Amino acid sequence: MKSSKPLYITTTLPYVNASPHVGFALEIVQADALARYARLMGREVFFNTGTDEHGQKIAEAAQSAGVNPQEYADKYADEFQTLKELLNLSVDNFVRTTGEGHIKAAQKLWGLADTKGDIYKKSYKGLYCVGCEAFLRESDLDESGHCPHHLGKQLEEVEEENYFFKLSNYKSELKEYLNKQESVVPEWRRKEALNILENLDDFSISRPKERLEWGIPVPNDDSQVMYVWFDALSNYISTLGYPVEDGDFKKFWIEGQTLQVAGKDQVKFQSIMWQAMLMSAGIKNTDTVIYHGFITSDGKKMSKSIGNVINPSELVERYGTEATRYILLRHVHPFDDSDLTWERMDEWYTANLVNGLGNLTARIMKMAETHLDEPIGKPEIAGFDEEYVEAFESYNLQQACDFVWSKVGELDERIASEQPFKVIKEDEQRGKEMIKDLVEDLYIIGRMLYPILPEANKIIKEAILTNKKPENMFSRLDN
Repeated sequence: MKSSKPLYITTTLPYVNASPHVGFALEIVQADALARYARLMGREVFFNTGTDEHGQKIAEAAQSAGVNPQEYADKYADEFQTLKELLNLSVDNFVRTTGEGHIKAAQKLWGLADTKGDIYKKSYKGLYCVGCEAFLRESDLDESGHCPHHLGKQLEEVEEENYFFKLSNYKSELKEYLNKQESVVPEWRRKEALNILENLDDFSISRPKERLEWGIPVPNDDSQVMYVWFDALSNYISTLGYPVEDGDFKKFWIEGQTLQVAGKDQVKFQSIMWQAMLMSAGIKNTDTVIYHGFITSDGKKMSKSIGNVINPSELVERYGTEATRYILLRHVHPFDDSDLTWERMDEWYTANLVNGLGNLTARIMKMAETHLDEPIGKPEIAGFDEEYVEAFESYNLQQACDFVWSKVGELDERIASEQPFKVIKEDEQRGKEMIKDLVEDLYIIGRMLYPILPEANKIIKEAILTNKKPENMFSRLDN
């Protein structure tokens, strides 16, 4: 990320067939922290998210709910848009795949690939997973013959005539792209993508309209609609105004640095299929795709049937927005799977926010308000600590949080060992200087908090600049 180029950052687009869950909250908070960090470093940023609103899953869910697909999509799109306020996100655009601009972009991309000779029509029979919205090979299935990502769901045997994208045309170009160290983070996901590349298949990009009406019409063929991947993946550039090639598309995609955040089950789709589509259209590839792991609860995959699914609104209701961000950024590994339980989250909240950052801020600012005649003013700080910068530059948000909280711990230890509240009674001038030093170091912590806890950043800096102890930043839990 060490660049002066404009930065484009995007999440994947969640389906609108269910309410937001904590896994997507993790992804969007990670993306937000990276976007805020880049802005903190003086870069121009475009931060995209949105909703994927076409496909069989949504059509079936709408039918079950007794409404038309657009009404159904509107309802859940609204729920995802509430995440902006719920999680205090600095999103620049929310793209919906039912939007007119997106439809034009997807059809333009299709036209370019078709002109290139990368789209063909054929009859196909295979096992279809509605959850993945994709055909699977026998080698993709687990030992019981199920999709490993949708255990227990019966696969459908489907025979139909579809359009296919010639993914096989881009094996060598994809290998060259994936051999770039920065193309995928972490490194083991890049190796995973290279392994997937060895068993490359062309993929289906349409469905017969008689079977599925809910989709973008295929150009020049009214009997077919685009299927989810060719439709949804093009959101990453439709949000920038594509197919208009000037403006944001040129600034952020063509001339800027592009960064995508996705879950570990998306490697094939984001780093292979989407990149091949871009190659076919003659558009620059994504610079970096970052993959996070899954969140489990008490060692089990979250499932509605088990009843252990955590909704981000539940986290905010119990801990507040800032603490929810803190939990997702510090206590969920940026790349591996992580386990969350309410008991552990209660412990982290109390120890590191209530008794940690919140208590430290209150103690220092109480001493400042009592003993300093005026605010210390805005400290002159040259830059950020190298360890903090390096953590963000390597996309290790947990490491960045750990560094900030190490500074919280150091300040706590200094207060306990130096005891400025006692010194000031014996040597007023020396005591005031000690308190000023503590306030200045607290300001540095507040400054580093901006990408992680933007509201805490604001509260701490305002308290320092007005020399007033703030209200409790984190309330104790009612058990």
